[in-house]
Amino acid sequence: MSKIVTKVLDNYGGKNSTTEQAWDFIQRTMECCGWTGHADWNGNMVIINSSQLLFPCSCQNGSLATGNSSDSGFCEAQTPEWPVYDTGCSANVEGWLVTNVGVVLGICLGVAVIELLGMILSICLCKNVRTEYYTKVSKY
Repeated sequence: MSKIVTKVLDNYGGKNSTTEQAWDFIQRTMECCGWTGHADWNGNMVIINSSQLLFPCSCQNGSLATGNSSDSGFCEAQTPEWPVYDTGCSANVEGWLVTNVGVVLGICLGVAVIELLGMILSICLCKNVRTEYYTKVSKY
């Protein structure tokens, strides 16, 4: 999981794609930055190649922030120290999954039961349709 998230962070361009929106939502709602910490963003090419002091807006700590504010993309820092959350998102995501594992499993089980019922009903339908019924149906 860590390699996948690192790839997402490194390729984050602030273009508001679905993946970027999802990651911004996680960082904003869970009040975290990066996977293990805000240093995970140091491999991002936009931040590396920029002449400005950029940081991801979605991990901006409201109590430390001054100036511009946005929900996604990059914001410009006034000092080399980013005004972001220190904690990484891995522990928060793991905690959310542990808390909601019953709901996730319940939804998966519900979908599986509906699929199974659909298969059983279609098998019953196929067994009850006889070839003589097909001869009565016009071909054109």
